[in-house]
Formats: sequence, C-alpha cells, structure tokens
Amino acid sequence: MYQWDFGILWSYRWLFLNGLGVTVGFTVVIVVLGLVFGLFGAFGSLSRFKAVRLTALTFIEAFRCTPILVQLIWFYYALPILAGVEMTPITASALALSLYGGSFYSEIIRGGIISIDKGQSEAGAALGMTPGQSMRRIVLPQAIKRMIPALMNQSIIQFKNTSLVSVLAVPDLVYQSQVAAHDSYRPLETYTAVAVAYAAILIPLTIIVRRGEKRLAVSE
Repeated sequence: MYQWDFGILWSYRWLFLNGLGVTVGFTVVIVVLGLVFGLFGAFGSLSRFKAVRLTALTFIEAFRCTPILVQLIWFYYALPILAGVEMTPITASALALSLYGGSFYSEIIRGGIISIDKGQSEAGAALGMTPGQSMRRIVLPQAIKRMIPALMNQSIIQFKNTSLVSVLAVPDLVYQSQVAAHDSYRPLETYTAVAVAYAAILIPLTIIVRRGEKRLAVSE
C-alpha cells in the first residue's frame, strides 16, 4: 500500500503560493483582454460591412476550432519567426489565451445582443437616437444581463486553461507543482494538493454563477 505523506509539502508552501498568485493574476489579465477582444469580435461579426464581418468571423472560428495547447506552442515558437518579434513565455501565453478566450466571449456577446428584440432598436431610432446610442443605452444594458452567466462560465474555463501555460515554463501553480514533485519525489501528494487548490477556488465560483443564473431567470 502506498504511504501518503502530505506533510512533506509544507516545505514547498511558498512555491505553491507563488504559483497560485501567478495563476490568479494571469487569469485576471487574460479575462480582461479576452473581453476586450471579444467585444471587438462581436461588433465586427455584426457589422454591416462584409470585409469587417468576414475578418471578425475568421478570427472567431480560427481560435475556436483549434486546440489551445497548439495555439500556445504556435505563438511561442512560430509567431516570432514569422513576425520577427521575440516574445517571452508569459507574453506568448497571455496573447494566445486572451485571443482564444476572446473568440468565445465574442459569440457570447453577439448572442446576447441578437437576443434583444429588434423593436428595442427601432424604438430608440423613433426617439431620435443614432444606432450607436441605441446600442449603448437600450440594447447593451439588457443584453449584458443575459450574458453574465455565460461570461462567468467562460471565465472559469479560462482559469482552468491557465494550467496549460506550464508547457512554456510560465511559473504558475502547475509548473511550481512539477518542480516540487521532482524535488520531493512525491507526485501523488503534490498533484492531489494542486487539484484541491483548483477545486477550492472553482467550486465556490461555480455556486455563485448558478445562483446568479437563478436570480436572473426569476427577474426576467
């Protein structure tokens, strides 16, 4: 029988905490940037101009239909060769994960916007509003309310996706756990602790999202 010994991990506590800090901070960055890319992608896909619409749809489908791990490796190894710009592992990881998340945020935002009855925009036009003003003052406030649960769920997925940046030696929680596992020769305890850490963060967030969905459903 395997003899579990979690006590040995105490000596690596600062390594785990530093890794967790990088993971949380990295998640905040890619969620914010992803929402920015998603907003541009959503409005681009709804544009009246065909060239803008096709560009936005190409971006969305290119990132949605390829594995994120492949994107991470491509951004770090291939893009510098093609663009002639050197990128650190953190920069490449942030860019790849932000664009990947942005492609999904785009579809969520687009879906939220088109779910609002066209009569709302027509009412704004009848009041003398420009299309931009109708979007900002009438459509978006209603659409955001419907988007929030899906945006939160996608952000949770983004948090889990950060575990992949360890392949580029970004010192996140998973990478630091690999260091601890190799040093302590206790991989089972190490990766079990990492799984517990992810669950301790994500389970409360998932509960909050579900409660938010129920409240929004009732309010509608």
